[in-house]
Amino acid sequence: MTANIDRATRYHHVVIIGGGNAGISLAARLRRYGVNNIAVVEPSERHLYQPLFSHIAGGTAEPEEAVRPQSSVIPRGVTWIKDSVVEVQPLSNTVLLQSGGRVGYGQVVVCPGIQKNWDAVPGLREAMDSPFGVSNYEFEFAAKAWTLFRSLRKGTVVFTMPSGPITCGGASQKPMYLACDYWREQGVLDNIRVVLVVPTPTVFGSDVVDQELNRKIAEYGIELRCSSELTEVDAAARTVLIRDTLTDSSEQLTYDVLHAAPPQSAPDWLKTLSDEADSGGFVAVDPLSLRHVRFPTVWSLGDAAGTRNSKSGAALRKQTMVLAKNLRSVIKGQQPKARYDGYSACPFTVSRSTVVFAEFDDRYRPKPTIPGWKGLAKEKRLTWLIERYGFPRLYWHFILKGRA
Repeated sequence: MTANIDRATRYHHVVIIGGGNAGISLAARLRRYGVNNIAVVEPSERHLYQPLFSHIAGGTAEPEEAVRPQSSVIPRGVTWIKDSVVEVQPLSNTVLLQSGGRVGYGQVVVCPGIQKNWDAVPGLREAMDSPFGVSNYEFEFAAKAWTLFRSLRKGTVVFTMPSGPITCGGASQKPMYLACDYWREQGVLDNIRVVLVVPTPTVFGSDVVDQELNRKIAEYGIELRCSSELTEVDAAARTVLIRDTLTDSSEQLTYDVLHAAPPQSAPDWLKTLSDEADSGGFVAVDPLSLRHVRFPTVWSLGDAAGTRNSKSGAALRKQTMVLAKNLRSVIKGQQPKARYDGYSACPFTVSRSTVVFAEFDDRYRPKPTIPGWKGLAKEKRLTWLIERYGFPRLYWHFILKGRA
């Protein structure tokens, strides 16, 4: 159901800002709980399954597998407002739309995703627009990545991850392992210099996962730069400047392909809902209940929420369950009691047939969820099959329908 936008104020009991994983799965779950008069505000006509972007970049999935029409995932009985939000006014329970329309709400859930700041690194946007810059953080750039990776026979490829909050930080590494395994199969890996730049002291941050990833890094001959970040790109000369944050020294590298994850933050218009201490501008919520710390009719989850966990689809799934239960309680006049435990996960595709599955809490301590399955964080073929084929089916047929 699509609403025509006009300037008259309309009202919905629950307004959900964002029609991605967070917004659609939450709307579906609320409908299953019997909540009515829900609207989702989302401008895009296509719905993307972002975890497949890494596979698209690495040549293990086709682009069309990650896309469906937005209209096909809107839950039955939910109004789709095809517009963008420019401001939430929590004192008047009003959402302002880019079209000039206004939407009143009883409760609002803010989940527009994360903002990719390509201009935060000088020259990075120009590099992405050039023939040699790619990223699995944008759908179009992911398909471009595989075109470059599969044709490369020698040269230097640089993979970078920014400092600060980022959606699924491990995703910045996944195409690298897929590409390295492909180059090894083609017999050209020894002719390709691969450099991985991460801002963290170790490759990930969890001991058991670091051990597995370091083993694969050594196996592929990848040069790892920890506590480092991309500070400048010269797209014309195809050079990058990498700064070591411990020594404050810089290194210039010439690249044949640059795969970069951009610096990220909450959308700029969320500043009225953020905490002054949060430089990323994320919605200031109680990390347990996901309710705003100052405005009781405002909630947030997913990448835009100011929670301590690593931002990922696995974290979002847990948050959706908690927020849906808490909203249902508040609508019934009860106190919200469900609590989010900081869980997150990241499946690292370390080859074209194996995955290292990392489950952890908001302090990167292991947090396994499958009883009796020890060693889940070890490289396995089975977890590849689950991640590559099981998770997409789970997403399209169960998560987006509020059933998982």
